[in-house]
Amino acid sequence: MSRKLRATALAGVLTLAISGCGGVGGGGDSGGGGAKGSGALSTMGFSLSDEIATTRVDAFKRDHGDVRLTVTEGAFDEQQFLSAVASGNPPDLVYMDRKLIGTYAERGSIQPLTDCVEKQRIDMAQYRQSAREQVTLDGTVYGIPEFSQVRVLYLNEALLKRAGLSADEVNLADWAGLPALNAKLAAVSGGRLSRIGIDPKIPEFLPMWAKANGADMISADGTRANLTDPKVVEALTTGVGLIQAQGGWGKFKSFRDTFDFFGAQNPLAKNQIAAWPMEEWFLNQAAKNSPDAELVVKPFVDRQGKPLSLSSGQAWVITKGAKNPEAACAFVKQMTATDTWLAAARARAEARKAANLPFTGLWTGNTSADKKIFDEVYKPTGNKRFDDAVQTIRQAQDAAFAMPASPAGAEFDKAWTDAVNRVLSGQEQPAQALDRAQREATAALDKAAD
Repeated sequence: MSRKLRATALAGVLTLAISGCGGVGGGGDSGGGGAKGSGALSTMGFSLSDEIATTRVDAFKRDHGDVRLTVTEGAFDEQQFLSAVASGNPPDLVYMDRKLIGTYAERGSIQPLTDCVEKQRIDMAQYRQSAREQVTLDGTVYGIPEFSQVRVLYLNEALLKRAGLSADEVNLADWAGLPALNAKLAAVSGGRLSRIGIDPKIPEFLPMWAKANGADMISADGTRANLTDPKVVEALTTGVGLIQAQGGWGKFKSFRDTFDFFGAQNPLAKNQIAAWPMEEWFLNQAAKNSPDAELVVKPFVDRQGKPLSLSSGQAWVITKGAKNPEAACAFVKQMTATDTWLAAARARAEARKAANLPFTGLWTGNTSADKKIFDEVYKPTGNKRFDDAVQTIRQAQDAAFAMPASPAGAEFDKAWTDAVNRVLSGQEQPAQALDRAQREATAALDKAAD
């Protein structure tokens, strides 16, 4: 069915999904409502890597004793996934980046969750709007959101002090002043980079820089690319300029690739970077590994100084050809339910307490869960740096936007990412690269609309 025909046929389904919750899924939702299912159930792309994952999976096993769950651990692999779907023997559930959902929905590789949402009485309104929009194509829900990642600005105040600056003087709204600020903070000698001043985090965060400059890289309905907008070109030019001033992309990337953001020898502790936007999860790592570091967390801002953030995250989808969609639906409901997240947060807080480490919160796609976690589980650490950072991230969650679901989301993402990489490697200038990306993205979007 063409995208336009499907849009007509399925108009209003999202409203039905949101209103069809039957009152279940609010603050006291344990995920136990609806049919429980039985038989074998398999997943792809998910790992039991910590207590946040194991607590929720254990809750499902406890409440669904008739389901034989197999969690195939490892990251999502597109070729493996598509091959499994093509063979007619896919896993029932796949855990994937929300930005991919529109593409796989358009291809028919994943199932609409309309019946799942209705039968399990999943309250879609409990999920953050930005996350909900990313899993919805043409009014139809195709995924259930999990974590909610947002970007904030991390500052190493020890390095700022060396440069004679305070955290308040780092102003990302002043793009004209960024080169001078970068020059004060970076350490480049003889063409060798030994400390990054400002890392703009491109290609990954280009959509956030573009948004800060007043431009959306794709239309709200995910059907029209806007990559040649002068404001997008300016955002890319600005980011590339910061990197070029620090030895160029090759040296910059080689140095940054040595960083271990998950260990005690992270770039904050080693004073290898002064200012950088990054996902909220680094606060958790910093609290664990570098509790004495002089970290300051501020909101990323647009050019008017208004807080802004880019939201992303994973979602659960049910595959085409899933053999146990009923149990799959029960699983995704419980994994993302308020009480399940609350139990996971308590497990994390207890583990941190036992290790004499601070608990800095848990950030989910479920607003009801987050409220309970911060009302009932989270306690200020006593470290003002971390406590202030938690509040900054909470505010960023509410100021975040997400790239919209698109029937050619993967192709669009590849087009602009490749463009940025061509500029960084010196193959093309920003306007030229984005013009080519615009043509490539438009071709993919037009094909998806046919």
